[in-house]
Amino acid sequence: MADSPTPRLVVVLKGYPRLSETFIAQELLGLERAGLTLELVSLRHPTDAKRHPVHDEIRAPVRYLPEYLHQEPLRVACALARALPRRAFWRLLPVFLGDLARDPTPNRLRRFGQALVLAAELGPGPALLHAHFAHTPASVTRYAAQLTGRGFSISAHAKDIWTTPDRDLADKLAEARWTVTCTSTGRDHLAALAPGAEVHLAYHGLDLTRFPAPEAPRPPRDGRDPADPVRILTVGRAVPKKGFDVLLTALAGLPEGLDWQLTHVGGGGELAMLKLMADRLGIAGRIIWAGALAQTEVLAAYRAADLFVLASRRTEDGDRDGLPNVIVEAASQRLACIGTDLSGIPEFVTDGQTGLLVPPEDAAALTAALARAIADPVLRARLGRAAEARVRAEFDMAPGIRRLKALFEADGRTER
Repeated sequence: MADSPTPRLVVVLKGYPRLSETFIAQELLGLERAGLTLELVSLRHPTDAKRHPVHDEIRAPVRYLPEYLHQEPLRVACALARALPRRAFWRLLPVFLGDLARDPTPNRLRRFGQALVLAAELGPGPALLHAHFAHTPASVTRYAAQLTGRGFSISAHAKDIWTTPDRDLADKLAEARWTVTCTSTGRDHLAALAPGAEVHLAYHGLDLTRFPAPEAPRPPRDGRDPADPVRILTVGRAVPKKGFDVLLTALAGLPEGLDWQLTHVGGGGELAMLKLMADRLGIAGRIIWAGALAQTEVLAAYRAADLFVLASRRTEDGDRDGLPNVIVEAASQRLACIGTDLSGIPEFVTDGQTGLLVPPEDAAALTAALARAIADPVLRARLGRAAEARVRAEFDMAPGIRRLKALFEADGRTER
């Protein structure tokens, strides 16, 4: 640790490892390789049966806080006993009670208890606290920072930006040393909530060594051969903001003369409902439900596909995608992409140049875009080439890692 250019970096995560958060894992590995010493703290235990290869390359130790306080009462009680004599605890208490008054839920109590444990177990010596996601992880990190007299920083992404109450977000942004987020749309929203707060934009980008350019060209399938249908791919958890129900409706509206097959990669709570919907629409026989896959398997799926589609939408509670990493991953494999003109997606996909965009919730427009792309392999090849060129020119993860490293090193000079 003496050789590290910064104090150890304690990264607070909602859950670790997670198949759906490859972008976080690749960032952690990138920071390690850039010379930072990391410790990972997770609020929840993993639930995925598989792991990505990148998770096995990360060397940082992982510590799990009590997922539910009643499960580890002695650990929580010891942390509280250590906090009670501190003046910082009594300064934090009215802050927490104010938060609890606005959010009188067991979740808020759990965040406070987890913060007590995090602070008690942080150990001696300088440490930088960083939260991945501005909702629950940032709440725990903020409380722990106040208890220990340390600063903290935040990585904000998508759901945490759009579903966290503005007052809660503004308080965290104002107290954080800095916040980084992955789309211009998110950055502008956060900056407006807390004028004067330091909010940075850094696209996640890809570790392009894991997504090398495909060697073989794609066959020019055009949807006219029932024995060799156009292969459509979609990747994402089966949750409302992904718009998979809209996609199924759009697919059901395609002309009878077009032959296609859809593969869905991902888990999620809506899978059973989507399968029933596909059966009701009469398209179940054309869909492969592949489930959650490791990154190497997802890469193979990109390379086997002819067309990628994601029908992202805004849900009633405000949740939405930022710039889904799966679109950038698909584009890295010279795969033509169809998306919606929502949030950060148009920051990567330019309609008619690097992909096709349709309005969210517009199944008819999505049907038209799908029909156009399925029938025209020349169009798909042109869009795929342009999208891949943009990925390799502008969405390499290396610049983002360098920017984060510089921010942490500046914090480290202050913390020491």
